[in-house]
Formats: sequence, C-alpha cells, structure tokens
Amino acid sequence: MFNNSYKNRKILVTGHTGFKGSWLCAWLRSLGAEVCGVSLEINTVPNHFGLLAQDFRSEICDIRDAKAVLDIFNDFRPEAVFHLAAQPIVRLSYREPVETFSSNVMGTVNVLEACRKTDSVKAIVAISSDKCYENREQLTGYREDDPMGGFDPYSASKGCTELVISSYRRSFFAPEEYGKKHSTLLASGRAGNVIGGGDWAEDRLVPDIMRAAAEKRPAVIRSPKSVRPWQHVLEPLSGYLLLGEKLLNGDVSAAEAWNFGPDDDGVICVEDAANALKKYWDAISVTIDPPKDQPHEAKLLRLDCSKARSRLGWHGALSPEQTFEMTSEWYRNFYCGGSVLTSEQIEKYISIAKQRGLSWTI
Repeated sequence: MFNNSYKNRKILVTGHTGFKGSWLCAWLRSLGAEVCGVSLEINTVPNHFGLLAQDFRSEICDIRDAKAVLDIFNDFRPEAVFHLAAQPIVRLSYREPVETFSSNVMGTVNVLEACRKTDSVKAIVAISSDKCYENREQLTGYREDDPMGGFDPYSASKGCTELVISSYRRSFFAPEEYGKKHSTLLASGRAGNVIGGGDWAEDRLVPDIMRAAAEKRPAVIRSPKSVRPWQHVLEPLSGYLLLGEKLLNGDVSAAEAWNFGPDDDGVICVEDAANALKKYWDAISVTIDPPKDQPHEAKLLRLDCSKARSRLGWHGALSPEQTFEMTSEWYRNFYCGGSVLTSEQIEKYISIAKQRGLSWTI
C-alpha cells in the first residue's frame, strides 16, 4: 500500500497517545515504519493507545517545550512527520482558552521549527480541523481557499494553526524552491467529524454514548439537530498517508492544504448519527436535553473535498452505514467481551478499499 513508501522509514507522530494518533501509529507499524511518538501523558481511562500496547518509541513531551521537541527530533532523525498533537475539544477551549491557543498555535510553531532544523525531515503533514474555516453556517461545503476564522477558542486556534502552516510553507518550505534551497515539503489536512473505536475524550458524541451504554443508562444529547460530516477514523488517515506518500516522493503539487471528508450522504445531524449507532448495539439509549447555558458551537458544517478527489485521487472507502457499524462494533466488543478490534478493522478497511479500487491500495 502507498507504494511501499513507509516501510523501514523513520516516521514521527505527534499526539500518538490520542484517538487519531494511536490509530495512525497502528497503521504505520503495520506498513513497516519505524515510529516515534511525541505526546502528553494519556488522560483517559481506558485509552486506545494503552490497549494496543504498541512496540515503538514513545516520548512523553509537551510540544510547547521547544527544546524538548527539538532534542527528540535530533535524536530520532525522522524522514516524515505527522503532526496531530492538539487540544481538540471545543467546550474545553472555553474553560481553558490560553492552553488551547498555546498548544494548538505555539505547539505547531515548535514542531515546524524542529522540522526546519532537522535536515532528515523530507515530508510534513500537519493536521488541523474542518473548524478552521470562518463558519457562516452555509449549505455548501468549505473549500481550501476559503477564509480562516473561528467563533470559539478551539476553532480560532485551528484557523491560526493553518496561518502558521501557510507561513512556514511560504517562508521556509516554498514548493518552488524544493530541491534548490531546501528538501522538505509541507502540507496540511483538514478532516470532518471523526469517529471510531477507542475514543474516550470528554464532550464528544460517540464516547459519551458508548460510556453510557456500558453503564446501562441513556446518553444526554445537547445539540440533536447540529449537522456534521461524519467519517470513520481510517478515512482521513488514508488521506494523510496518501499525502505523506506524495510528499516523500517529491510531489511538489501536494504541498498545499487538503480537505478530507465524507460524501453528502455522510453529512447528517447528531440525532440521526446516534440512531445509526444504536442499530448495531442495542444497549445504546439517548435522551435529548440541551443545556440552557450551552456555549456557542456551529450548527452546520460541511467540507468540499473535490480537490482531494480530483488531484490526489483520494476517496472514502466506507458507506455511512459501514462507518457507524464499525464504530459500534468496536465498542460493543470491547465492553461486552474485552476485545480490541483495531488491527482487525484496519485489515477490514483495507479489504474494502481494495475492492473499491482506491489508488492508495497499490
């Protein structure tokens, strides 16, 4: 897969103890990569990273500590960097705005500085969010050249993150100067609502629903009519890995910003998503009770992913039905039988992608 671009290569992943980061590391290890993870201590019990017990280098480090980050880069000498570390929760950003901005903005600056000062780095895929856009609650999806913005501190920090990435690309990793003044390509990835097994973060729909199901109580839904682009965690990860492959192979045209999201049938409201999950685990029960003092969150959010589809050849592999089925299946098996289906679901996802002839399966 991915033209064998990751086998025996040194890949550094920030945020490796988090939900998306732990899935990415599991996939990279299966591709034969030598992985080094950089992240804060795990803050949930249980946690996906701990359940996987992966056999790679794990550095507990705050990316706001520039010297510590650079020391790890100098010692490991990565060829590619996937930067996922962030404070990812909207409601937490209202309680801790300073930590959110310092982690998401200055943390990104520190990671990109370490990349700039480490000549082994050839490819950087920096991950932000679909919430980086100035959200006008429009029906059409946001495109990569739409304005950055953000109402809440989290969304604003992600808009700032994209400005940092763009500045570093133009100032230090300019595509037109690749092979002349530098040998590093930098791209950013923006994904929609990502779901899947092993997420236990606070204030997220799927973890809240699954915890409640395991405790035999209904989950409380606060924004039932909010519309989001739902996708399984492996969908954007396939996009990130495809992007990394192209950067490692010197494809200058890939050094840009990219949206990775589902087709229109994957853009549904929160209440419908909860009901879709319930189809595959009958222990799931929900009750709708919006709090009176709820902080602002966007009600409608869509991404236009036509650029990634036309230029990268990236497409999602799963139908919405498969996305919700695989998510519920993972948690049901964990809570009811103690099994962790991560490896099996990666293989299942690859098999579906191969059947659909997706480009990265070659």
